[in-house]
Amino acid sequence: MKFYIETYGCQMNVADSELVAGILKNNNYKITDDYQQADLILINTCAVRENAEQRVFGRIGLFTHQKQINKNLVVGLIGCVAQRLKDKLLNDFKTIDFVAGPDTYRRLPDLIEKVKQGERPLDVILSKQENYDDLEPYYYDKNKITGFVSITRGCDNMCAFCIVPFTRGRERSRSPENILSEIQTMKKDGFKEITLLGQNVDKYNWNDGKMKFANLLEKVAVEFPELRIRFATSYPQDMTDDVLKVIAKYKNVCKYIHLPVQAGSNAVLERMKRGYTREWYLNRIEAIKRIIPECSISTDIIAGFCGETEENHKQTIDLMRQVEFDYAYMFKYSVRPNTFAARNLADDVPEDVKSRRLKEIIDLQNNLSYQSNKNDVGKIFEVLVEEISKKNDKQVFGRNSQNKVIIFNGDESLKGTCVNVKVTGFTQATLFGEIC
Repeated sequence: MKFYIETYGCQMNVADSELVAGILKNNNYKITDDYQQADLILINTCAVRENAEQRVFGRIGLFTHQKQINKNLVVGLIGCVAQRLKDKLLNDFKTIDFVAGPDTYRRLPDLIEKVKQGERPLDVILSKQENYDDLEPYYYDKNKITGFVSITRGCDNMCAFCIVPFTRGRERSRSPENILSEIQTMKKDGFKEITLLGQNVDKYNWNDGKMKFANLLEKVAVEFPELRIRFATSYPQDMTDDVLKVIAKYKNVCKYIHLPVQAGSNAVLERMKRGYTREWYLNRIEAIKRIIPECSISTDIIAGFCGETEENHKQTIDLMRQVEFDYAYMFKYSVRPNTFAARNLADDVPEDVKSRRLKEIIDLQNNLSYQSNKNDVGKIFEVLVEEISKKNDKQVFGRNSQNKVIIFNGDESLKGTCVNVKVTGFTQATLFGEIC
């Protein structure tokens, strides 16, 4: 039986799809990259933003047509949207044969068998223990250069706007032994870079605090000196100087931190239930720049959250100028069902005001990114080559330690190697260079 997986959303969903692929492979399923050849189609969904959900629903129509061609085709919807909408999916979309949440992947073979027996099963029970520690993912992406390793699942932060605790459950950490074993397998498989993943990696906690994230990060860096190590995502309230010192100490730990701020106003941060203040966030930024001077910093920003005033917005703009982020992920606030904000706060910022504020944020960040890249001209970076350039097959692209994309002349033989590149040009989004 051949299966096809379509993945939406963040890096954690990619890691989950690889986990699901491993489960199915161990049950004698074979993967295909052509949905028209598949007997089983799985849609791995993301519920963090509304537009991601809408994209998923659009794809269901395509698979409805494919089901008319292949009467035995099984279509399953898994992941966060499955967890959020549950039986509504089975009621509204007759194409979907079963629904499985993020904590029920072990039971996928049983769910598929139930479909073959005429059932339409729903399995979305969240677990306080499930971390898939003993399961081995299947890395089906042909470009085995960069990969992901989950170190935690779930989140306990309960930010007012965030649906993740309701779709992925409570925080659980994986054992360091299994994390290291998975990385060893990836190394043997040819990977050159791994990213340690968690909704909040800083809350990694094993054996009642005897191993925290700083300890795990150092252990990975020491045991795999030939691999590049990244991680995502950090949480301002929980990031410690111990983590920053590990990043500074080891050359193979990339000098890049994604530290979502969401807003620059204490009043908005309080309504968001973020658990830190503007001053605390700026203290963490100061620590990063002091301990790791060459570190690149990115962030998330939400425009127009509940009750945001023009003064609150200006404070976000001011914080952006103060920090000088290298790049950012920027969004208008959209209500996510079941969150604290949806239940308790009025979405009272007019849509046109949200759009205007978001534009101001984007325009400023474009300028900051432009200046950040301009400052890199003339510098030499070690670049891990990932792929042939999409626009020019005589060029390749890769990323430096600071997670910036650099494009330069090269060919297929450079893929997976690290080369020194001198930056000779730039745009706000990309660096250009030459091998030196």
